[in-house]
Amino acid sequence: MKADRPAVLFLCVHNAGRSQMAAGWLRHLAGDRIEVFSGGSAPADRTNAAAVEAMAEVGIDISGEQPQIWTDQNVRRADVIVTMGCGDVCPVYPATRFEDWELTDPAGQDLAMVRGVRDEIHGRVLALMASLHVPVG
Repeated sequence: MKADRPAVLFLCVHNAGRSQMAAGWLRHLAGDRIEVFSGGSAPADRTNAAAVEAMAEVGIDISGEQPQIWTDQNVRRADVIVTMGCGDVCPVYPATRFEDWELTDPAGQDLAMVRGVRDEIHGRVLALMASLHVPVG
C-alpha cells in the first residue's frame, strides 16, 4: 500500500455509470478503510439516471456524484486501478495492481438491465475487498 489505507481508482469512459456504482458500493461497504476515487477518459455531463435509481434501491445515494476526468494524481495514489471498458485510453503505471472488469455499459439501458450490472459490481467489489483484506462494515 502507498498509504495507511489502500486506495482504489475505478475508471471507465464516461464516469457516469459503472465506475460511479462501483465507487458507491466500495464507499458504502468499506467506509473510510479504503480511499475511493473514480474517473473517466471522456466524462459525461451527469451521472446516469438509471444507475442513480438502481443504487438508491439498495440504499446507496450516488445522486451527488459528478462525472470527472481521471487525474494523474489519483492514478499515482491508487494501489488498485479497476478499468471498465475504457480500453487503451486508461492509464497504465508500473507497480500498480490492475483489474479489468468487463461489464455491460448501463448507458441507454433500462432499469432492469442496470440492476443486473449493479449486482454484478456488488459481487466484484466484495471480492476486491477480500483481496485487500478489508472486512465489510
